Amino acid sequence: MRARPAVLLVLALVATVLAAAPARAAALRVEVVATGLDHPWEVAVLPTGDLLVTQRDRSRLTLVDPASGAKRDLAFPSAQVWTRGETGLLGLAVDPAFTANRRIYTCSGWRADDGSHDIRVNAWTLDAGLTAATLVGPLVTGLPPSRTGQHGGCRLLVAGDGSLLVGTGDAKRSRVPQDRRSLGGKVLRLDRLTGAPDPRNPWADRSGKRRYVLTWGHRNVQGLAQRADGSLWSVEHGTDRDDEVNLLRPGRNYGWNPGPGYDESRPMTDHRLPGRQYAARWRSGYPTIAPSGADFVAGPGWGRLEGCLAVAVLKGQRLMFVKLDDRGRVRWTRAPRSLRGHGRLRDVTAAPDGSLLLTTDNGGGRDVVLRVRPA
Repeated sequence: MRARPAVLLVLALVATVLAAAPARAAALRVEVVATGLDHPWEVAVLPTGDLLVTQRDRSRLTLVDPASGAKRDLAFPSAQVWTRGETGLLGLAVDPAFTANRRIYTCSGWRADDGSHDIRVNAWTLDAGLTAATLVGPLVTGLPPSRTGQHGGCRLLVAGDGSLLVGTGDAKRSRVPQDRRSLGGKVLRLDRLTGAPDPRNPWADRSGKRRYVLTWGHRNVQGLAQRADGSLWSVEHGTDRDDEVNLLRPGRNYGWNPGPGYDESRPMTDHRLPGRQYAARWRSGYPTIAPSGADFVAGPGWGRLEGCLAVAVLKGQRLMFVKLDDRGRVRWTRAPRSLRGHGRLRDVTAAPDGSLLLTTDNGGGRDVVLRVRPA
């Protein structure tokens, strides 16, 4: 008996779904590394194996012994950090030559001597005993803050070529994302040692702030990551829809244009703008899940999760793995149940041993650093 066309269609659809579905990923082991933190925004690994953590609202730079979980705050000018709403002590990066130069980088709200405030990237050195951070100076200043601290960004990434990338928020100002004279709603690229704009930037030969701009038209960049192939990726908060994961290319406009009046009904990628706008490689649709920090998974034992972009999720309270093909197209996403019981997740850092370090963002001094590895 011949199969009916409708039956053949159903069988073909089932076969397609099964072919596209990921094989069962490796089981994951989750352990608590440190407790008693409050809104930890980023975690980084020092060459000593110690962990550095920025606490947003407390404005503390905290050292964690990953073996014992013991922690201590470094001497750090917390009173100069401007903290309000979503802004405080945020992004953190360790210099690749830390053993020689002892440098780290932070992005935070900052109180200037004249009483004004902005968001800026500062360079610091740590003493030999890892007890104090000494300010070297600002690398870039004038990232716009909002009065309420909303959409303050601010994620840092030292790229494989040694440049420093800075992902920024639009400060809820309607003109900022499309204005290349503003540092808000952008991904910036600069020399990590001098703070000078990277000479390869699209407008490096122009004047003013546009010299720092690598990409523009962003709403509120929360994550930056570099794939093994060298490609650069950002994670961005949407409005009530369309959180984004973007593949970054120099000079691209990613299309956020909420003006006039900061109209959040506008699409995250507004193709009605002059020129070309580039759509996200992944978007949440409706509703949003609020993705944040991200890093790529590397190391043995991860199975089908090897090479995925691991994304911390705040509102959706999960760790999302995004599988990308060689051309940067999304194949599938996965959110293991073993990582759904820890509340809001803020940051993901790939450790040198192949594990992932996560920070929770639940507040009230109840936050932790987690380590995730294949079981």
